[in-house]
Amino acid sequence: MKKLILTVGLIGVLIPVLAQNFTISGYIRDAENGENLIGATVQRKGTTIGTVSNSFGFYSLTLPPGEVTVLISFVGYQAMERTIDLSEDVRLNFDLTAGATLDEVVITAEEQIEQSPQMSTIDVPIEQIKALPVLMGEADILKTLQLLPGIQSGTEGSSGVYVRGGGPDQNLILLDGVPVYNVSHLFGFFSVFNPDAINKVNVVKGGFPARYGGRLSSVIDISMKEGNNQKFSGEGSIGLISSKLTLEGPIGQNKKTSFIVSGRRTYIDLLTRPIIRASTDGEETGGYYFYDLNGKVNHQFSDNDRLYLSFYNGYDKGFGKSNYKYNDGLSEVESKESFGLGWGNTIAAARWNHVFNPKLFANLSGTFSHYKFRIFSEYEDIMTNSDGKEVSNEFIQYYSGVNDFSLKADFDFLPTPTHNLKFGLSATHHQFNPGIFGYDTNSEDQQDTVINSSQTQAMEFYTYAEDDINLTAQLRGNVGAHYSSFLVNGQYYHSLQPRISLRYLVSSDLSIKASYATMAQYIHLLTNSGIGLPTDLWVPATDRVKPQTSWQVALGAAKTIEGYEFSVETYYKEMDNLIEYEEGSSFFNLGTDWQDKITSGSGTSYGAEFLIQKKTGKFSGWLGYTLSWTNRTFPELNFGKTYPYKYDRRHDLSVVGVYQFSKRFSASATWVYGTGNAMTLPQSSYQGQVGQYYWSNEIVNYGSRNGYRMAAYHRLDIGLTWTKEKEKSTRSWSFGAYNVYNRRNPFYIDEGYDNNGDKHFYQYSLFPIIPYLRYSFKF
Repeated sequence: MKKLILTVGLIGVLIPVLAQNFTISGYIRDAENGENLIGATVQRKGTTIGTVSNSFGFYSLTLPPGEVTVLISFVGYQAMERTIDLSEDVRLNFDLTAGATLDEVVITAEEQIEQSPQMSTIDVPIEQIKALPVLMGEADILKTLQLLPGIQSGTEGSSGVYVRGGGPDQNLILLDGVPVYNVSHLFGFFSVFNPDAINKVNVVKGGFPARYGGRLSSVIDISMKEGNNQKFSGEGSIGLISSKLTLEGPIGQNKKTSFIVSGRRTYIDLLTRPIIRASTDGEETGGYYFYDLNGKVNHQFSDNDRLYLSFYNGYDKGFGKSNYKYNDGLSEVESKESFGLGWGNTIAAARWNHVFNPKLFANLSGTFSHYKFRIFSEYEDIMTNSDGKEVSNEFIQYYSGVNDFSLKADFDFLPTPTHNLKFGLSATHHQFNPGIFGYDTNSEDQQDTVINSSQTQAMEFYTYAEDDINLTAQLRGNVGAHYSSFLVNGQYYHSLQPRISLRYLVSSDLSIKASYATMAQYIHLLTNSGIGLPTDLWVPATDRVKPQTSWQVALGAAKTIEGYEFSVETYYKEMDNLIEYEEGSSFFNLGTDWQDKITSGSGTSYGAEFLIQKKTGKFSGWLGYTLSWTNRTFPELNFGKTYPYKYDRRHDLSVVGVYQFSKRFSASATWVYGTGNAMTLPQSSYQGQVGQYYWSNEIVNYGSRNGYRMAAYHRLDIGLTWTKEKEKSTRSWSFGAYNVYNRRNPFYIDEGYDNNGDKHFYQYSLFPIIPYLRYSFKF
């Protein structure tokens, strides 16, 4: 009751003060296609008073009455200046034009890096992502993020993301606000995100705002395009392994409704299937492919109400079939065999925006996320003889998956230019299927079997509040708290997580930053390897397995010099209640509860990150370097001694550049270097003896866990693009090569024998130099 009285009293004090001012509010959009611009700046000219558009392009700025001039700017767009006689609340939408020529002066400010209180946050323009050379010419958002400091890849070619010593399950990856559980195609070599359908990518590695929760290590917030509401348009490309097509445009004449649909599919199976059939006289066939489909429709009911409907579906499928006919001397036999595996995500979101007043913006969301993995094997033998026909068959299947149903409400309240409050709440219903094994046969001496068939239901709730506040002219902060809870099988967990980020402005272009954040995560990923295999299992915290928790502190500095952003950060992070398979246990131990296969432990990560980034102009790119240490301690592993994490990487360096020589020609290159991955190798072996005359199998003595380092990883990729513009269309050819100097980077190391029978370790590499070619078009 006292809190309620205090809140009412504060409102009573604020109302008469705020009544003396007026508010400019509205949306900031791309003039050509109507896309809302996320993170655009609206600033009163000649002052530091300003605001930033939210994730739906909405802004609100409250100022004293009188004539005011505001500057509106966004990275890569021409800035706009507008003078307003502010005598009442004003609704103004601003349409910004992208830089038209290479020589044009373009103000590149989102909020400059030294101005924001947020640290450990990076965004990369989509056009820069699409311009970089990559494996097979497939532009890949996650592989581009791996080139940033503090973010590492797992193994060669993998799209797995390891942030500040965390695992792949500790990344909250959102597509239009919906969590995506599996982000890999082709066993991790490509990610599920099609850049042609994406508007904005933002990465948070630490100092997490209170609105984010549920994971320990990072937030990768990806926003889909909304669809061109000005005209019908499209773009697409044809590459060596896949093709893409995106269509977007307005629906109706009033331009209040727009859509976008984007699809991508590989065609490896279409190329290999006829070859396999021809080489086996039609008795065998097989293949592999993946696809992605994105769709979005949005409608503006009024200036205050908008509805967004988003959809994504992606799937990987590998399969093989055979059909042999022969005579075994007694019967005519027809033998049919088939196997397959598939995995994918389906997500959907319905979001309603409502502007209650110029200072209060709300977004209500209902979302669905579904991930599934299935592998099966089936055979059937049909034997025909004089006694008739006999059929025997067998079917084996393994299935796992996760379903999430969520409702949430988020509010932005901007009472004054010195306060930007965000608050909200959410509820999620989880359904976990952590591995169901099925066996079916018509054999009389075998029984149908289903193992681990139980589904686990859980509820997760959270609420949060945060304030981006200017404390003094130099000191600004983002202060908040995130409270979450989890209910599973009668067990209740809850966590209060304070968050704080501070920025002190030493000068107009130099700041010092510090942050502290605690996180809680109520789900785990049981993984066998680091290459994104779909056999990795998502499992919940239970009465036997506690939620993961962490805390992280960071200190750094940021400065902008003539369009170049410089930042340096140091960090320290501790993680508790991590899980790993026990020694000798794995996904393949069918019939055993997953809780009986695991052990719990802790982890630490600390280091320093350096970044120089340029986002616009003829030359753009970045140089990033990470120096870090990441360790794990599990009482039941490595005799309880602390050991390096598999992806502990002392040095990680990336150099990325794109140079636009002219409107028609550009070149790009990336060079990466990283300390080799840690791994466990045997140190010695001996033959065991049973009794006086019998010898047992070889006994292997392993050294310390992850006590050996693979060779360092380094690679150079280059790309060249020729573009030709016509009156109503653009087309381009992209050429390039992955691993230009053919470095044999280690993928894994295995034991083997030479010609003399002596045992050795052999390094296996995955990708040599791989050229690529891609044709792209826009209309």
